[in-house]
Amino acid sequence: MTNLLELRNVSKVYTRGLTHSNPTIALRETSLTLKDDEPTILTVAGESGSGKTTLAMLLLGFIDPTVGEILYKGRNIRSLTGSERMAYRREVQAVFQDPFAVFNPFYTVDHLLTVPIRRFKLAKSKTEARDRMEEALTAVGLRPEDVLGRFPHQLSGGQRQRINVARALLLRPRLLIADEPVSMVDASLRANILETLRNLQRDYGVSIIYITHDLTTAYHIAKSIVVLYRGGVMEAGDVDSVIKSPQHPYTQLLVDSIPWPNLDQRWGEHAIIARESGLHDPGACPFMPRCPKAMDICRNRPPLFQITPHQAAACYLHDKLPSVDAERLSELLPA
Repeated sequence: MTNLLELRNVSKVYTRGLTHSNPTIALRETSLTLKDDEPTILTVAGESGSGKTTLAMLLLGFIDPTVGEILYKGRNIRSLTGSERMAYRREVQAVFQDPFAVFNPFYTVDHLLTVPIRRFKLAKSKTEARDRMEEALTAVGLRPEDVLGRFPHQLSGGQRQRINVARALLLRPRLLIADEPVSMVDASLRANILETLRNLQRDYGVSIIYITHDLTTAYHIAKSIVVLYRGGVMEAGDVDSVIKSPQHPYTQLLVDSIPWPNLDQRWGEHAIIARESGLHDPGACPFMPRCPKAMDICRNRPPLFQITPHQAAACYLHDKLPSVDAERLSELLPA
């Protein structure tokens, strides 16, 4: 069966000026596969500048990879034309970080929802369009009578973000790119939105790529996780194993920053070394300048080493274990 989505050795490099000097590698040699018949939730985690949003922009077709290819149902998304590109735009949807920026303050909620219905010809009448809107709003935990006809400033941040999810759901997507969807929402509402995303995956068969810097929400929503740093995969695997037993020093630092509800557990048990100035050696481990366990061998970029059947880390601390080709990364990720 054809895979839903494939990233094949994708890299994105930005350069400056006509001479293409000082290249910045935003994403490096990343391969991922989502199966068509196994809807799942995959978290892509990392701090700011790790390449998470670049990955989202590539998947949505907003930017093109420098190297590699992205396939949707077996077709390179750069070669899609006409009805195929329209179908891709409908089936791959996004929910972005800021629930305030995506609304035009001069239009009501109804307008936000009727535009995709009209553009993709999802209803034959105004009555059918209204029914579709109400169904989508109900699916994300909103009462249609509370939000339809209202302007954005009359809604809370949590309501706006769930309306964004409802807008995506209207189109019956196969894949949802959720880029930091709860980072600007009150903590009391985050659980509701995360539960909404889980319901989409379970009830509607939508695969979700959940992009975040917050490992606590990643732990609660996802089945598998990929940890990025400076565009490269540092660790990947089952989310329970990666967060409870991180094997890469970078992941350990991320987990150490989580405010666990345990008075006996101290923050900052792992030292964080300040980032070195100057250009980083592209042939070395990208985390080497900050790593408390750096060794001379780290001057060579490490491959992924398979620690368990569902966990791998790109660190020479595990060089006695077998390495994993980047193309096989998805085999470590549980569906």
